[in-house]
Amino acid sequence: MTDAETDTATGTAADEPPLSVLGRAFALLGAFGPDASQLTLSDLAARTGLALSTTHRLARELVRLGALERADGWFYPGMRLFELAQLTRPIAQLRQAALPFMEDLYEATHQIVNLGVLDGFEIVYIEKISGHRAADVPSRAGGRIPAHCTAMGKAQLAFLPRPRLEELSGMPLTARTRHSITDPGQLRRELELAAERGAAYDREEVELGIACIAAPILDARRQPVAALSVTGTVSTISSQTLTPAVRTAAIGVARALRRYPGRSS
Repeated sequence: MTDAETDTATGTAADEPPLSVLGRAFALLGAFGPDASQLTLSDLAARTGLALSTTHRLARELVRLGALERADGWFYPGMRLFELAQLTRPIAQLRQAALPFMEDLYEATHQIVNLGVLDGFEIVYIEKISGHRAADVPSRAGGRIPAHCTAMGKAQLAFLPRPRLEELSGMPLTARTRHSITDPGQLRRELELAAERGAAYDREEVELGIACIAAPILDARRQPVAALSVTGTVSTISSQTLTPAVRTAAIGVARALRRYPGRSS
């Protein structure tokens, strides 16, 4: 049996057509995740459903190109991927516009400051600023969390067009903690409040003992581009005192983005 035949027979989804060479390479890169930052060759083959010989050949080529690194039998995402990710134009512009305001917000609050964007119905963390005494929270640049659990997610969901919100209402809402919102009606009311006040809150919905305040970064059509948040322990996050600072920073980022050609914000 050839590699292609083996891959078809043992692929991750047997009802899907065989992956192209490029598709197989991306499958290998996609095998890495928050719970799998380093993988063996066997791990890669098992996670992708590719034949071991195919996995070995593609992994070796990806190492040569710098997309993967290898040490002591383990494979890691390569530095070349990090370099390319920094060049993603909208994200690079967003980070450049947001970082000065994030630094000011950190100095004013001494809480963790996050920048995130919506991807589907998940929040992808783009940037994070924290100090030595920061609370232990499960956020990291490049990480993903269901948007309905997070303050940054709710801050952006609140400004999505109605058809998109109706799509979310028809999906199961997974819980991260016992405080996570899993009822569509409750989420809808929460988003209405977030739209009215220009800020959203996470009260132990992602991690027990952790709270968060977020404000959306909106474009000229009041569509969400991203969101800024401050995160800390429940005892240190006060919505009354911190919400104005977060909203002001988010408005500042939105204005800064207008300086970039081709941005509608």
